Amino acid sequence: MSHASTLVAPETPAPSLALNEVVPLLIGSTVEEIERELVLQTLARCDGNRTRAARVLGFSVRTLRNKIRLYSADGIDVPAHCD
Repeated sequence: MSHASTLVAPETPAPSLALNEVVPLLIGSTVEEIERELVLQTLARCDGNRTRAARVLGFSVRTLRNKIRLYSADGIDVPAHCD
């Protein structure tokens, strides 16, 4: 899944997308890939603030840190920590 896609945090009104616009972005991606993209885009939208991103995602900060650790170990760039 491309890291260039845009994800809008709940604090910002999300534009309405028709089903035929959303589904093609998801088809062919694993749930793990979609979750990773959601986490990375949320972190970027929260300016790297892990506490805020965890709250938006409904994760504990510890769970988010563990996911970030896995992504980093896989060589994936993660937005800088700003907490």
